[in-house]
Amino acid sequence: MPDATRRPFAAHGKQARRRGWTTLVTVVASALAVVLVSGTSVAAIAGAQLATAPQTVQLSTDDQSTAKTADITAIKGGANILLIGSDTRVGQFDSDEDVEGARNDVTMLIHISEDHQQLTAVSFPRDLMVPIPACTNPASGTTYPASTSAMFNTALGNGGVSCVVDTVENLTGLSIPYAGLITFDGVIEMSNALGGVDVCVAEPIDDTFTGLHLTAGSHNLEGSDALAFLRTRHGVGDGSDLARISSQQVFLSALLRKVTSDGTLSNPITLYKLAGAALSNMTLSDGLAQTRTLVGLASALRGMSTANMLFVQYPVADDPDDSARVIVDQETAHTLNVALQNDVKSSLSDSSTGRASEESPTAGGTATTAPSTGTTPSDTSSSASSGASSGTSSAPSSSATSTATSTPLPSSITGQSASEQTCSVGN
Repeated sequence: MPDATRRPFAAHGKQARRRGWTTLVTVVASALAVVLVSGTSVAAIAGAQLATAPQTVQLSTDDQSTAKTADITAIKGGANILLIGSDTRVGQFDSDEDVEGARNDVTMLIHISEDHQQLTAVSFPRDLMVPIPACTNPASGTTYPASTSAMFNTALGNGGVSCVVDTVENLTGLSIPYAGLITFDGVIEMSNALGGVDVCVAEPIDDTFTGLHLTAGSHNLEGSDALAFLRTRHGVGDGSDLARISSQQVFLSALLRKVTSDGTLSNPITLYKLAGAALSNMTLSDGLAQTRTLVGLASALRGMSTANMLFVQYPVADDPDDSARVIVDQETAHTLNVALQNDVKSSLSDSSTGRASEESPTAGGTATTAPSTGTTPSDTSSSASSGASSGTSSAPSSSATSTATSTPLPSSITGQSASEQTCSVGN
């Protein structure tokens, strides 16, 4: 739909419609909160919640086969899960209109290393122009032909969750046997279950589109305020979707630090609320909607340091044909893809935060919060060691995640570890 409010400079997907629900980041953090406890607890919670969870969806035949036969804790090369935030307003809590169709406005690939020492979450901009394969919509039966260049966030409407998975698989060269889709109602429930998340704002946020107005400083956000913070792009940085991604990483990292450091994981009531809020608002692939898979995730993530949880933005460049869109930065994206394909333990270079986040002035350097399990972090630094690579470097093909060292990603790749205390730059 044309956007009459679009600014004349590159905005990367600013749209007037009040959609683009950015539920995914909260879902990721809450899912991690649930699985960072003992397998027994997860089994009990998951068994109860899966009984009332929404319907499941099927992925491609190959992905289904992997999910049904493989142990998620022992997949060669690590496990990949795609989490999708839908922008649909149909049946949502504050919607007085049913907007036709749905888009994958937030999409995050979660890679868990084979040795369970690192998690890498890759955010894909919704306005990224990518090839989308031929897909059949599971609801309408309509078949959409393959496109060599289309907006990334149209994949969900074309062919559902499976089409988004196929698109990311083609883009990254990875196999993704697990996926989950969520709408925005779960954000309010999950943030409330945690008692809010303390988020740092470097400069005031004033966004009339989401109704978010925050002064500079620290704010405890829950419910609709948390949702507004995750949705806002007009209120952070340059107002682009890329700025919103880095601001979301501020929230996500703060949430993960909270759930792994203040006893949240030892509170069964909070865990049950988190699990219920997530699963009751999600549609899972049939391979993910299994108690054994969730228990396996608990095993894979138990004891992982927040310093080894990396959040990165998929490398992009301005689209020369449309100032409101972006295209893949092919050389840098290839480096990231190869690192994920080879399960390389990676790190970000110094000062790599995105365009709407910066280091907190009270952080005193990078935080190294250890999990509440008492496990000693295997890597107490989330920044790259000396000799950080440039944007033209190639990822090594033989590094193993079991080694103590990590390989720096190109300096043009932005993001942060969950241990880093950062602030949204506001506007």
